[in-house]
Amino acid sequence: MKSLLTTLAAGAAFLAAPMAAVADGHDQLKYVLVSHAPDSDSWWNTIKNGIALAGGQMGVDVEYRNPPTGDLADMARIIEQAAAAGPNGIITTLSDYDVLQGPIKDAVASGIDVIIMNSGTPEQAREVGALMYVGQPEYDAGHAAGLRAKGDGVGSFLCVNHYISSPSSVERCQGFADALGVDLGNQMIDSGQDPAEIKNRVLAYLNANPDTDAILTLGPTSADPTILALEENGMAGDIYFGTFDLGSEIVKAIKADVINWGIDQQPFLQAYLPVVVLANYHRYGVLPGNNINSGPGFVTKDGLELVEKYAGEYR
Repeated sequence: MKSLLTTLAAGAAFLAAPMAAVADGHDQLKYVLVSHAPDSDSWWNTIKNGIALAGGQMGVDVEYRNPPTGDLADMARIIEQAAAAGPNGIITTLSDYDVLQGPIKDAVASGIDVIIMNSGTPEQAREVGALMYVGQPEYDAGHAAGLRAKGDGVGSFLCVNHYISSPSSVERCQGFADALGVDLGNQMIDSGQDPAEIKNRVLAYLNANPDTDAILTLGPTSADPTILALEENGMAGDIYFGTFDLGSEIVKAIKADVINWGIDQQPFLQAYLPVVVLANYHRYGVLPGNNINSGPGFVTKDGLELVEKYAGEYR
């Protein structure tokens, strides 16, 4: 059976030539993807690869922009600047509705088509006037993870939140706690984004709370230092460990039975599909009738071959 990546790439490559030919007689389509991610977050490399591949296949220009430190006020300004340049479309995360709704609504009002991806909700996407939402409902993903952990006997946990200023990150932890039927409370820590600090804070929490059943991390930024912390205190492989997202170290830890599962929200699709949708919409006036949920999907030790091959690149 062909992989989803192979099928998408083959299909898009087949369509790219006629689409590019159609574009020859028109102005070049230009899109901007604005994310909330700081420069230090390597998980977003998959997003960059997704838009690069889609842009090449669709024959459109796509630019990636982000606030270097992850500051959401800075992100709002980037959206304003992107809209002022007059692209055909903006693809953006909606990690904090209160901070970002204004610039996004202004972009829509100016005639720019917007697709919300990765964070926010389909409802919020409608409220800001976006064409659609492509992503993983974060609370639902956290809740699904919590149900899985509860079935495995977990009753308490540590949520290592490396981006606590983003409401969508908190939703992951809250959904997990609600599924377990426990209060989130101090089971979620603000770990920051410095790897050494994350490692130290995880060690300190587990030392102060030795009866913790499980750990939940929200991506490679928090998962990778947590792996090191567990190796240092001797708990690697002995404590239940689930994580959001994938990366090379996460895949290695799943393979080594240190991490029980990773939640794959398929960031490649979150970046790739909006570009394809916008190109088809602007060229032919066609638009999917529904939002697209790219996840959640659980990745375990079984069937790791393609995930391991493309981790940090397309997975």
